[in-house]
Amino acid sequence: MRRSAVFHGRLRDASLALPVLAVMVGLVHAQPAGGTPAPPLPHHCPADMALVGDVCVDRYEASLVEVMPNGNEVTWSPYYSPHGHRVRALSKPGVTPQGYISMQEAKKACEASHKRLCRASEWRAACRGPNKTQYPYGQTYVPSACTDSGRTAPLSKLYAGKAMFENKSMIDPRLNQLPNTVAATGSASACTNAYGAFDMVGNLHEWTDDGTLHGGFYLDTKNLHEGCDYVTTAHAPIYYDYATGFRCCADPTDLPEQAKTKPGSGKKVAKR
Repeated sequence: MRRSAVFHGRLRDASLALPVLAVMVGLVHAQPAGGTPAPPLPHHCPADMALVGDVCVDRYEASLVEVMPNGNEVTWSPYYSPHGHRVRALSKPGVTPQGYISMQEAKKACEASHKRLCRASEWRAACRGPNKTQYPYGQTYVPSACTDSGRTAPLSKLYAGKAMFENKSMIDPRLNQLPNTVAATGSASACTNAYGAFDMVGNLHEWTDDGTLHGGFYLDTKNLHEGCDYVTTAHAPIYYDYATGFRCCADPTDLPEQAKTKPGSGKKVAKR
């Protein structure tokens, strides 16, 4: 049994200048050769992403669709690991976000949607908001403003004793299906800021591209720093459990034009 799994099982269920050459619309642009001013970089994100500085950040914790061999897409259950399946990430309100996902699988899911995993600095900036506060909504903790208090500890409901801390227990698909555990994306309406990204504290841990997990989850947003500073470095990129989720980021210039001009366009998603 891995020590990280034991630690996090106990934690979850037991702890219940450089010189500026030119500035244009918030970006720094150098003069190209010949003295002609460089055109401003595009500052546009699709409707399912928020503009944070010069980066697009998913407004919601990711959900998944599976891409079938014929190109059709079907919803993927948020209670199962997508390992071995071709999936891509969506940013949608009102759905159960994808838990049970490793950093490696989250990275591939973002890339399949022409996005990438957020850098830790980008993630924190989106969480803190333009006022750079400890929590998305402000400097002082407010219980239940995010999905982070009064929630059910699912491991203790399904297991007892040593079995509670085994790896196989922590990936049990029943855990996040128990009432009062993970919440639908965006349902904690106060858990945001002027940038407009939701649930960056609580609900699910979120992977970033350095292999760290941020924001805490529905049972804990304080034990490893507080709020937007919550970070755990305990897990390998292949690790996953019921509380590991993610969201994607993108540079505006890297997004397909279709995504920038017609948010939500593309293939219809069928349900299994």
